[in-house]
Amino acid sequence: MPVELPVLQDLRMSLPAPDVGDAVAAAALLSDPTRASIVRMLRDGPVCVCELAAALDVRQNNVSNHLTRLRDAGLVRASRIRADTRRMYYERDDAACRRALDTLHEVLE
Repeated sequence: MPVELPVLQDLRMSLPAPDVGDAVAAAALLSDPTRASIVRMLRDGPVCVCELAAALDVRQNNVSNHLTRLRDAGLVRASRIRADTRRMYYERDDAACRRALDTLHEVLE
């Protein structure tokens, strides 16, 4: 059975293009399974690089490279815990993650 499509009387040639740059950047950043896993693991609190590497079965230098990308994007931040100054711990920036989620939600809604 053929479907009848509506016919537009006037073509809308001046439709504004949406600004999806932030959503595309967030999606590209999280499209890597290792980075997405790191962000998810940090939801539960600070974790050191060695713990992330062990959990993900990835070398520490690879985890560090992924953390650098996430930190540059503002989704995670690094800190040293006073009781253990030898290790760098990472935690999620929940406000930045919320903003990234909101930009994706605007596109997919």
